[in-house]
Amino acid sequence: MGTASDTRGILIVVATTVAVTGLLYSQRPPSAPMPSSDMAALSGFLPDDDLLGFVEIPAGPFRMGSDPNVDRRAYDNERWSASSFQGTVDLPAFYIARYEVTIAQFRTFVEATAFRVEPEALEGPPDHPVGYVSWPDALAYCRWLQTTLQEWPQTPPQLRRLLSDGWRVTLPTEAQWEKAARGTDGRIFPWGDEPRPDRANYQSSTTTAVGSFACPECPFDLSDMSGNVWERTRSPYRPYPYDPTTDTLDLDGDALWVMRGGSYGDPDQNIRTAIRGGADPGARRPFIGFRVVLTAPPVLLLPSGFGSEDVY
Repeated sequence: MGTASDTRGILIVVATTVAVTGLLYSQRPPSAPMPSSDMAALSGFLPDDDLLGFVEIPAGPFRMGSDPNVDRRAYDNERWSASSFQGTVDLPAFYIARYEVTIAQFRTFVEATAFRVEPEALEGPPDHPVGYVSWPDALAYCRWLQTTLQEWPQTPPQLRRLLSDGWRVTLPTEAQWEKAARGTDGRIFPWGDEPRPDRANYQSSTTTAVGSFACPECPFDLSDMSGNVWERTRSPYRPYPYDPTTDTLDLDGDALWVMRGGSYGDPDQNIRTAIRGGADPGARRPFIGFRVVLTAPPVLLLPSGFGSEDVY
């Protein structure tokens, strides 16, 4: 697994057997709607509430990054700029999944679409977070889930309205992820400022079922924002300050993509809300998974050859 640098704090996972060029957007799920029987199977693994497990994160600002005077575990790559440790980011409202995507949910996607994945991704207890997931794998799941929810007659009305209004299922940006994890009070961990082994799965040997650790102090009642598996985002790995308008620029070359939250095997330093890891898009590792968001698509100028469906 990637390790943290004492000087720069960059966590990098490199896939040595995958050529990045041509991989990012080559695999796409079929556009046909999922059979209702398969959607019924998936619905059995989704939270039974009005938004099927999506949680609203209200619009507004939050402080992003780390101040080492407050957080002694902070890495250099969490510093906002040469003149400021942290910066303020103002985000529109979005919805994020309460839980990481599970093996059962990912298996339903694979069985419905015949999408090619690492065989190990489908092994393990069904309620554990899926691992061995590349960046294209995660985006393909998002596109499939969106199409499926749009076509399924039993999609809850509020969720159907959002999708009809152009909201899209995708990966979170790293700013969305960090706000969902830490809220607006700048906490170091989702539950507060000190590590707690009763609140997250870390420094262990394997994953646990999603939602195994109650976190009543967490700002938005989300589970496993620390530990269990690293979570992929749709933000390329770049130095701060964070700028959402650059998330889709200069993607023609090889790039690392931000992952957040740490994993079951990490120390407490790597499960903080501000931790920034970088992963090759083609890397498939047991400790890398994802969760999804529902977001209103921004108006962006994309590089030549890119469409909004490639990233959002």
